[in-house]
Amino acid sequence: MPQYTSTRNHQVALPAKRAIFQGFSKDKGLFVLPEIQKYPLDINQLSGLSYQDIAKQVLTRLLPDFTQDEINQSVDSAYDQTFDSPEIAPLKAVDSFYVLELFHGPTSAFKDVGLQLLPKLMQYVLDDQEKVMILTATSGDTGTAALNGFKDNANTGITVFYPNGGVSFVQETQMRSTFGHNTNLASIEGNFDDAQTKVKQILNDAQLSQELGDKISLSSANSINIGRLIPQVVYYFNAYKQLIDQGKIKAGDKVNFTVPTGNFGDVLAGYYAKLMGLPVNRLIIACNENNVIADFFENGEYNRNRPFFKTVAPSMDIQISSNFERLLYYKSGEDTELIQQLMSDLETTGQFQVDADLLAAIKQDFACGFCTDEEIKEMIHDLYEETGYLMDPHTACGYKVVRDFEEPDSDIPNILLSTASPYKFIDTVYEAVMGEVSEVDAMQKIMAVERQTGFTAPDAIKELFGIQTTEQDSLSINEMRDYVKTKAKEL
Repeated sequence: MPQYTSTRNHQVALPAKRAIFQGFSKDKGLFVLPEIQKYPLDINQLSGLSYQDIAKQVLTRLLPDFTQDEINQSVDSAYDQTFDSPEIAPLKAVDSFYVLELFHGPTSAFKDVGLQLLPKLMQYVLDDQEKVMILTATSGDTGTAALNGFKDNANTGITVFYPNGGVSFVQETQMRSTFGHNTNLASIEGNFDDAQTKVKQILNDAQLSQELGDKISLSSANSINIGRLIPQVVYYFNAYKQLIDQGKIKAGDKVNFTVPTGNFGDVLAGYYAKLMGLPVNRLIIACNENNVIADFFENGEYNRNRPFFKTVAPSMDIQISSNFERLLYYKSGEDTELIQQLMSDLETTGQFQVDADLLAAIKQDFACGFCTDEEIKEMIHDLYEETGYLMDPHTACGYKVVRDFEEPDSDIPNILLSTASPYKFIDTVYEAVMGEVSEVDAMQKIMAVERQTGFTAPDAIKELFGIQTTEQDSLSINEMRDYVKTKAKEL
């Protein structure tokens, strides 16, 4: 049976269930499935399949030690009426391109796709005596979706850390109104990278593991966990299937995907789909002003030694994109020694350099651009005025990059991944659509934008206003370890 290994040590070998349970390799690497191209999905058989059908096929290939019954039950219970679209991720034609709407889940963001399924899979990972505390650093949407997905799960706790002042009002309210007997929420003084780095350290803290004992383990709900990442592969195949069913392409035709990117998991899932046989012409990465990856494409240097910007697309306010390590693993020919060296350089100096051959290999499949805050607002305004379609700031960042890379004479369809409802970021959307900055509250802004655009806000967002919220804890980075220890021992 295929085994997962580490990006930093090819001698590591774990079945998928243990890799999901552990979340993060003990050598600080990420779990990967070698030679993923050996597990293709037949694109000639996609037409007419439901989202759930495709999900079952993808998971059967990439999570081979789960039984078919375990996969079927997990998928069927994850993708149900909690999504407000029967297609789960509908594809819509907008202007000269297509938008893949990934915000129809219970928290109105693409993270729901992975974080409705991961808790279902986790039920088949734990034995009756095992307990696990899920740790998550979030720039907004992951925390909301993780709290929702793991709420009240047996033998499981969920602890979320987010940067104080670094998420939107709706995102914070969603997190603070998730009431479960096993949910913990804390803001930290610092940015997302600070929180994510500390979470990784805690996950690899051997002394803490010993203090918790044999039956309490720590894992992750970020896309560093393969159980979160792999479900995202599904919507790439499903988008392609929708184009086939709509008569826009034939099986085998190539497509482009443009993906707003923070931690690199969303676009990496598209690369996994390509390795599994999806005819992807190019994966186009869209960054905001924290454009470390865009600069990498210029000269092969990944350098996070730069100012950190709080932008109007906060879920992309990230300078250490964890999943980029997995891409380097595959593109280097699965060279774990090289990855170990590059990641050591990043940890000690804040930067690393790849050679020309590796950069060229990455550019064979990827391109990258970035977008400023003012351009984001301009894109929201322009697309609404031209087509009546309303985007959130992260999707708008992607739209700007779609325009940058558009080839007017090409007949290759362009699919833009829309990562969140525009109403999760109502301040920016209101300013872009209404042409003014207003001090009225968020609900008034939502109602005004609804009236102006006819684009209905999700009920799950409207219901937040006036809702009771918890008083979340507030911590320094150095307090996170003891906080995790205390909460884990309460399981």
